[in-house]
Amino acid sequence: MTSASELRYDESCRYTTTSEWVRPLDDGKAVVGLTDYAQDQLSDIVYVEMPEVGDTFGKEEPFAVAESVKATSDCYLPVGGEIIAVNDELEDSPQLVNEDPYGKSWFVEIAMSDPAELDDLMDAEAYRAFVAEELAKGEH
Repeated sequence: MTSASELRYDESCRYTTTSEWVRPLDDGKAVVGLTDYAQDQLSDIVYVEMPEVGDTFGKEEPFAVAESVKATSDCYLPVGGEIIAVNDELEDSPQLVNEDPYGKSWFVEIAMSDPAELDDLMDAEAYRAFVAEELAKGEH
């Protein structure tokens, strides 16, 4: 089992309790993906179902699905907004989620409807502590 300290975290991201990350960009935009912890828990990702550009989702609404050899998991948008770009590379190479969770495997870019929603999310330090707690629960 992977420990919290062995997992990767990105200091420029904010995190959800459902293990999505959001990286704010300039001018109210942000990029969203799945965390290293999420991909570690799911195991080998074999398929990712993405939304369409122009789709709009509220905060914490399911916007994508990640399917692995172990499970199928909904992905929830950390902040509300409109999808302005989709990572088409994941269609042919879903394993990128396992290989590069904070880089090449981003899911969507969004125009945030309310950037203040970022304030409700965990920073990397808080998320690292959350993951450590989750892993400790699983050891019992």
